[in-house]
Amino acid sequence: MSELPVVVVGAGPVGLAAAAHLVERGLEPLVLERGPIAGASVAEWNHVRLFSAWSELVDPAAGRLLDRGGWERPEPAAYPTGREWAQRYLRPLAVALGERVRFGAEVVGVSRRDRDRVVDSGREGAPFVVRLRVGDTEERVQAKAVVDASGTWSTPNPLGGDGLPAIGETGAADRIAYRVPDLADDSVRDRYAGRHVVVAGSGHSALTALVAFSGLAEDFPGTRISWVLRRGGVGDTFGGGEADELPARGALGLRAKAAVEAGLVTVVTGFRTDAVERGDDGRLALVSSAGQRIEGIDEVVTLCGFRPELGWLSEVRLGLDATLQAPVELAPLIDPNVHSCGTVYPHGAKELAHPEENFFLAGMKSYGRAPTFLAMTGYEQVRSIAAALAGDHEAAARVELVLAETGVCGGSGLFDDADSAEAGCCGASEPELMTLSAPSANR
Repeated sequence: MSELPVVVVGAGPVGLAAAAHLVERGLEPLVLERGPIAGASVAEWNHVRLFSAWSELVDPAAGRLLDRGGWERPEPAAYPTGREWAQRYLRPLAVALGERVRFGAEVVGVSRRDRDRVVDSGREGAPFVVRLRVGDTEERVQAKAVVDASGTWSTPNPLGGDGLPAIGETGAADRIAYRVPDLADDSVRDRYAGRHVVVAGSGHSALTALVAFSGLAEDFPGTRISWVLRRGGVGDTFGGGEADELPARGALGLRAKAAVEAGLVTVVTGFRTDAVERGDDGRLALVSSAGQRIEGIDEVVTLCGFRPELGWLSEVRLGLDATLQAPVELAPLIDPNVHSCGTVYPHGAKELAHPEENFFLAGMKSYGRAPTFLAMTGYEQVRSIAAALAGDHEAAARVELVLAETGVCGGSGLFDDADSAEAGCCGASEPELMTLSAPSANR
């Protein structure tokens, strides 16, 4: 089995970093990405600027691999957009990895060769079988280990306050978005300008949307913005302001707060959506579990975090926490009822292990439903995993990342929702976030 590759699922920041670390360790990775390009999910939020500077967004092993090819490192103190992160780092990294990265290959299942999840006999000695969908065909790839770094971007949480889609939510899908809209795009801006827009969620994604929509409301006076929070009050939703460990994120919170104070945003607290109703005029109404109503809605932007897709891992023996859907040893370290993202202890292969030997969840997917993941944390995860797979258990156990502990969340968290973790400053999430310039009507 030694000649088989280590399959890495996902060619995002953490998946590509895993491949770079495996190469340094003399192991052969095979990165399988269902999208057509590296950072395919990042491409869906090209317009968003990250909280983290370039110095926090380049994995050390990936940087060394790129340097050998004459890569021009970005200015360490600059803050890239998603587009810049992908174009200047992720895609060159995929090119440097060459044929080790395969695009258009969707992983639809993982198992052990000739063994379903029930069979014990010879299990640990059997290679993994990774089932792929490539266009209209199916393939099998064998692997000696699997690192699932596929993220959670494709599975956003619903609007419904009980974790299930609200009654009528699916039927109103044409009026509900689950991503931060790119209001610099004329066609997208036209969808929202002059309309009543509800933004649901209280994480950094929601704040990003509020800042963008407040600019739209200034340019198009007929635009109404309602901000719906499940929590009973705004509280610390705006973050640490000038005291924030990440200045760009602190500035985002201050801008969102200013928009509320200027009357550009109407705040509705203590609202847990139970139903979405469509009136005869085609406009929507949100109904809470307590019977409250928000009427006359044209568009809803639901930014309530993300969750892991585990269906295609049904034949793998996973050890997941019953609450967070994160590895059982990791879950207590990231529980949003106890921790902010700045107090999560760096961790590696030991905390990410499952009953299925040599199978790991890494990156945002490893956090399950916990909030605000850090790119640096993901890079430390895959460094440790690569060391463990290479047999260097001392290096796997060593912590090589130091995060500043702070009462304000630290790092470059993307896609979160503090409503899901009212005791913490972070909320449920996936990649890295965010500040966004408000669009001008003249663009």
